[in-house]
Amino acid sequence: MEENFIIANKIDEIPVLAGKIEELATSWGIPLPVCMNINLALEEAISNIIFYAYTDKEKHSINISISLSNNQIVIIIEDDGILFDPTSFKQPDINLPAEERPIGGLGIFLMIKTMDEILYSRKHDNNYLTLKIQM
Repeated sequence: MEENFIIANKIDEIPVLAGKIEELATSWGIPLPVCMNINLALEEAISNIIFYAYTDKEKHSINISISLSNNQIVIIIEDDGILFDPTSFKQPDINLPAEERPIGGLGIFLMIKTMDEILYSRKHDNNYLTLKIQM
């Protein structure tokens, strides 16, 4: 099973995408906790793309492919923004008091914690972020 979505680089697209993921989860029989983790990871990934990937104010498309096979959900997010590999991002030290932690980085940390595997590649000036999670 596979579904594809294309959204614009606008923050108000995120709740629309979340609704589509919830509908998909119902039709595919994805458990609610897995659906919630998917939506959390997607919200973090997509918002990072929207806020940081583009150096212009033009409209860009973000492609999301979601497939289910052998109880594994694979999500591929493709964008034409600047190169950014979230898998190389240094994880924050969550044991530090909040006032000693640098600002930012928790979104990527949450993606890593909610997904089973995260992969990144860059092809033809596009970023490909792959998120995998077992049902």
